[in-house]
Amino acid sequence: MRDTLVVGIQSTKTSVIRPLDPLERDILSVYNLVYESLVVIDDNYLPQPGLAESWEESGGGRTWTFHIRSGVTFSDGSPLTARDVVATAEYILARATDESSASPGYYSNLRYFCSKITASDDYTVVVRTPTGRSYFGVLYAMTFPVLPAALVDTDNPPGTGPYVITSFTPSTYISLDANMSWWKSLPQVRSISFMLHDTQKAVIESYEYARVNTIFTRSIAAAQYKSGMNSLSLDYRTNQLEVLLLNQSYAKLKSEAVRKAIRYAVNVDYIAQNVYMGMVDRTDTPMIPGSWMYNDTLGSYFVNDVQAARQLLADDGWSDTNEDGVLDKFTEEGETLDLNLRLYVYEEPDNDVRIETANVIKQQLAEIGMNVEIITTTYLDIQEKLSAGSFHLALCSFAMDVCPDPGFLLMSGNTGNYGRYRSTAMTDLCKELRACVNQQDYRAKLMDIQRRFAEDCPFICMFYRSGAVLTRMMYTTARDVREGELLRGIETFRP
Repeated sequence: MRDTLVVGIQSTKTSVIRPLDPLERDILSVYNLVYESLVVIDDNYLPQPGLAESWEESGGGRTWTFHIRSGVTFSDGSPLTARDVVATAEYILARATDESSASPGYYSNLRYFCSKITASDDYTVVVRTPTGRSYFGVLYAMTFPVLPAALVDTDNPPGTGPYVITSFTPSTYISLDANMSWWKSLPQVRSISFMLHDTQKAVIESYEYARVNTIFTRSIAAAQYKSGMNSLSLDYRTNQLEVLLLNQSYAKLKSEAVRKAIRYAVNVDYIAQNVYMGMVDRTDTPMIPGSWMYNDTLGSYFVNDVQAARQLLADDGWSDTNEDGVLDKFTEEGETLDLNLRLYVYEEPDNDVRIETANVIKQQLAEIGMNVEIITTTYLDIQEKLSAGSFHLALCSFAMDVCPDPGFLLMSGNTGNYGRYRSTAMTDLCKELRACVNQQDYRAKLMDIQRRFAEDCPFICMFYRSGAVLTRMMYTTARDVREGELLRGIETFRP
């Protein structure tokens, strides 16, 4: 295997190297080769030792103690100590809680898991958790990059990882060389060059003309390379969960029968294959499919069945009384409800097929007597609509946190619960999840949450967006290639 890899990525916003403030998805994959964290997430999406060689919890999860590896140094030769971890975390927390700051920072969710962090000696970090967050999820929050205490707020600080950034010209290139003092074995790929492009189209063109060995792309156009003779395609999962929100503050959608009928009628598999060209990772719940956290026993709830949808609506009293093609019904209060629905949708720079998806959903719901008006809007406008609850349906996405905890979407009154879903049982389950300190109990509670999700149908999960790493050089044996770590495994790869 050659000892150099040239990678094409999109980058127009990154002007300085700031590992605690990444501005672009692909740049995260660069930073993850240079900077390391206390805890790493393995191929099974479980926490494993990183810079911390071990940990334990006490007091029912109120305190987590992490033991730092000895003998680890930053690339400038300075030793890693617990004080570096504390200083990095305190910088993140200060940003996250500063109301005057323009941005809380990429790792701002740490504030939900850490109320206090201290160093009891050079190799011991003690984390105190906030009330209601004393749980297994704390380990996932310990995946932030650790920087030298004196350099947390500087450009291009040294890291402890397998590579060092040796040169950087914004919008042009980034060069990495192997960190000769890395605490593990020296990487076989000794240098990595990143060619920076302004558009996804330019990234793909660089690959087509062999100016680069490898590219990262979320463009649907990458689907054509999946069966190429001279190119390998590694699918990767993003953290972007595409959903169809159902607003239960409206009487017509408060009906469980109506929500489930929509779920039966919307053929998500068709959309995944024919609109997104298979560049998705299908999921029926908010959890990551194929992982330890996913409840794969619930398939019968999520089948596409138009007849079952029609029967549900009929049993719930819906019919077309005025023969206009749209179902309606009379309430006990004498009010007339109809299934005319407004579907709000917005486009993103890297997702130009969401409007096409909305049109497919409109056609599919027409088959069961629902009339959908599609309203195209901007990201800012749809945020206002979601916050105000002034929508029937909304096709949008959530950026899911590294911690597998769907409570922000499902608990009554929580920030991401835009559909006004109210379930005491679900809220209690989410609270119980946040008291589980080991993986076995945590998993069991996630199974219960997904079962309740299937039964209540608060909204419709469609899929996680996926992308492709196109490469002419194999560089990893990792099974779970995921956004933010797209060169994961290159440091230990042996052909």
